[in-house]
Amino acid sequence: MIKRCLLAALVLGGCVQSGTSTSDPVRTSASWSWELPFYFPTPKVPADNPMSEAKFQLGRSLFYDARLSGNGQQSCSSCHDQSKAFADGRAVSLGSTGESTPRNAQGLANVAWHSTYTWANPALATLERQMEVPLFAEHPVEMGVTDQNKATILARFQADREYVQRFAEVFPGEPIGFPQIIKAIATFQRGLISASSKYDQYLQGKATLTSAELRGKDLFFGEQAECFHCHGSFNFNDQVRHAGSYTAETLFHNTGLYNIDGKGGFPEPNRGLFELSGVPADMGMFRAPSLRNVQLTGPYMHDGSIATLEEVLDFYAAGGREIKTGPHKGDGRLNPFKSDLIVRIQLNEQDKANIVAFLKTLTDEKFISDQRFADPRRSK
Repeated sequence: MIKRCLLAALVLGGCVQSGTSTSDPVRTSASWSWELPFYFPTPKVPADNPMSEAKFQLGRSLFYDARLSGNGQQSCSSCHDQSKAFADGRAVSLGSTGESTPRNAQGLANVAWHSTYTWANPALATLERQMEVPLFAEHPVEMGVTDQNKATILARFQADREYVQRFAEVFPGEPIGFPQIIKAIATFQRGLISASSKYDQYLQGKATLTSAELRGKDLFFGEQAECFHCHGSFNFNDQVRHAGSYTAETLFHNTGLYNIDGKGGFPEPNRGLFELSGVPADMGMFRAPSLRNVQLTGPYMHDGSIATLEEVLDFYAAGGREIKTGPHKGDGRLNPFKSDLIVRIQLNEQDKANIVAFLKTLTDEKFISDQRFADPRRSK
C-alpha cells in the first residue's frame, strides 16, 4: 500500500516525467542524457552551465586533483569519498591545513535536486555558489585558495597540456580560471546520480523486500515513526528542486539536539540559521539531509555527534537529546525552538531494527563502485 501511495503522490504531484524517452528535450539533449527512474524528476540545471559529457569528465578530473588546493595536498575527494557515498566518515572534516571544520561533510548523491546546500545557508542555492565555500573559505580553511595563491594554483593547470586542451573544448575562447573550474566541478556533482538501491529496484518491480524491511518501510512512511515528514521525497529529504519547480523548498528544523543554557542554545559556531539571521527562533535550525546511502554516511547530524543509525533512532524516539554532563549539558527535549514534529515516539527495539533494515535498502552499491564517478587516474 505504501509503495502505491508513494508512487501515486510523486506522479500526481507533477514532479516526474513518465519514463526516460529520448524525445524529451529536457531529459535528454545532444550533449547529455539523464538516465533516471520514472519517479525521479528532471534536475534543474542553470542556463549558464548546461550539462555535457566533456564538462562532466573535466569536472571529475578536477574533483580528484589535489593541485586545486593551496598547498597541493587536498582535493574535493579528500572529504567526499566515493566508497562512503561521497561523505567523509569523520565527525567533522579536516581542511588542507589540518584545521577542523565545524560540521559533518554531507554525501553528494543526488545533490542535483537540492534547493540549498551545506547545513544551514539558504543563500547557497546552486552547486556553483556552494563551491565557493570550500575553495575560498578562510575560517576555517578548506581548500585554502586565497587571493595570494590563485595565480599559482591556476598556473598548475595552465601548464598541463591535457587540461589546456580539455578546458578549450569545454569553454572555448575562455581562460582557465576559477569560474570555469567551478562550473566543471558543479557539472560533475550534478551528475552523481544514485538510483539503483534495493529500494529503487523494489519500486520498479525488480526486487522484493524482506519482512523486516517491509515493516520498517511501513513505519518510516507511517504516522507512528513519522520519518516521512522530513524525509519523504524520492530523495528522502524535504528540500527538493527540479526542472518543473515553481518555487524552491527551503525547510530547516531544530531537532532538539542541544539546549545548553535551558533557553535553546546550541554550541558555537554550530547554531544553524541563527549564525546568519541572528533571529533567536532560528537557533539550531538545520537542513534535513537526504537519507539515500545513509548506512554509509555516518557519523550523523550536522556535527557528527551521533555515531550510529540505532543511536539516531533512539534520539528521535526520545524527542530530543539530554546531555547530562560537560560543556553542552542540557535537555534538548525541552528546547523551546524545537520543531513541532520532534516528539516522543513509541518504538520498541524490534521497530527500530526494522527501520534500520529499511534504511539499509537505500544503499546503492552500484553508485559507490561506478567507475564513471571514480578517480580517473585510478580507474584507467
